[in-house]
Amino acid sequence: MTNYAISASQITEGKNVFIRGKLGFAVLARLIEGAELVASDQRKTQNGMNPIGKPHTTATIIHAEVQFADPNNPTLEEQFVSERRYDSPKWPETGSNYSIDSKGSTLPVIAIPSPKGDGTYDQDESGRELAQGLDVTLVLRTYKPKNFSNRGLALEQVIVHEVPRYYSAGGIDQAELAARGIVLNGTPRPVQATPASAAPAAVPVATEVEDGLSFPTPQPASAPVAVAAQAPVQAQAPATAVAAPVAAASAPVAVPVAAPAAAPAQQETLEEKLARLEAENASLKDNGSPVGAPVATGPWNGSGQAQQAGITYQG
Repeated sequence: MTNYAISASQITEGKNVFIRGKLGFAVLARLIEGAELVASDQRKTQNGMNPIGKPHTTATIIHAEVQFADPNNPTLEEQFVSERRYDSPKWPETGSNYSIDSKGSTLPVIAIPSPKGDGTYDQDESGRELAQGLDVTLVLRTYKPKNFSNRGLALEQVIVHEVPRYYSAGGIDQAELAARGIVLNGTPRPVQATPASAAPAAVPVATEVEDGLSFPTPQPASAPVAVAAQAPVQAQAPATAVAAPVAAASAPVAVPVAAPAAAPAQQETLEEKLARLEAENASLKDNGSPVGAPVATGPWNGSGQAQQAGITYQG
């Protein structure tokens, strides 16, 4: 078990820590919960990691550096975060990694540079997952969980330091298109081909939003609506001495229409993709501890950049 200089009981709740790096893996625009949480916890257990057990968001950054308020006098909270960075034996080129699973029902605020270009930031309300490789700062807050003496860390904000890119499964990055003067209205959605043997029907396909971050749950196809057809039914008059003409009555009869056959899958399933990505993320975490291997050097030697200038939100 890794021994740390600063324990969770030594830090104070309500403090903020800024740590900057390149986004490696994240689910930030929605919670990991329900059946997805169960499957995720099972994979973590299989990879020698502690299960989370509660709805949460997650983020991993590479080349991670704590942004010390005063590099010559780091706080206990900054030291606590910095020494929980870890190196990946499998990918040494990623430098120091840092991961956080933030429990709770609140999503972190994502701030992106304002299109005004004045150095201010806007809150990203697109609901899309950020792309891998973005230059980001994770803003962490220390807190005291109920019924526990130790303190924990929550992911409060994600500051994006460049024009945002988004996860787009198998698609083309819209920012790349925009750089070439091609701007699409709305988010493009892949259209699934319908086999010739199937009856024409609208089949909604979920859009997955770049670089292996998050996968919104696919929506089920709408059930086909029964088509009402009219079949005339001849009304018969009772036999009498004088036959009176009787008008034919017609009544609508519902004729069931067979549901169209499901189109064959073109890509790996959601479960397969998420399992693959979590396995890769588990490899980054050194496969033996929820926080990975210890860092060879201490954080209070002045390494890391000075804290960034103030961040101003618009709106």
